[in-house]
Amino acid sequence: MSGHGFHVHGPHDHELEHAAHHGQKDPFQGRIAVTTAVLATVGALFGYMGGATQANATLYKNNAAIKKTEASNQWNYFQAKSSKQNLSELALVLVPEEKKPEVQKEIDRYKSEKAEIREGAEKLELESRDWDRQSDEQMHLHHRWAQATTALQVSIALAAITLLTRRKWLEIGMYGVAGVGGLLGVAAALHL
Repeated sequence: MSGHGFHVHGPHDHELEHAAHHGQKDPFQGRIAVTTAVLATVGALFGYMGGATQANATLYKNNAAIKKTEASNQWNYFQAKSSKQNLSELALVLVPEEKKPEVQKEIDRYKSEKAEIREGAEKLELESRDWDRQSDEQMHLHHRWAQATTALQVSIALAAITLLTRRKWLEIGMYGVAGVGGLLGVAAALHL
């Protein structure tokens, strides 16, 4: 290529250089080269989407764990209030009559507090389940994008082999695998 340095040329480079020097235009080579460039570009986009959905899945799973921990803390608080309520109910039996209204008031307060705590804990558990569901959806999409990217990578490899061997069946296989990759990409884009 240049007059300076040492260059290693592959068969593909040699064919292109030969065609450039001799003014030959090979529509087969051009078609395969353009197809490879398009597949590489689409594959890069699919790869980006695969990475983005995987990052989202991890983030959502982390959010689910945080909400689950918060819910667990609330259930522990609920249990502590239950223990205090139980002790107050025991005290209600043991205290003299004049102190019973005060103890009953305490029991009622614990019941009220427990209801609020339970509601908060259940809400946090629902939020955790929602984050888990979103994470699962993102992982499903990640797998679709990864399958699409892999199919396009295989089709690019087939394109290189097709260019070197000039076998029509390999060209058909390349387009077929690329089509499968494209369909998987569409499925991922449509959240299927």
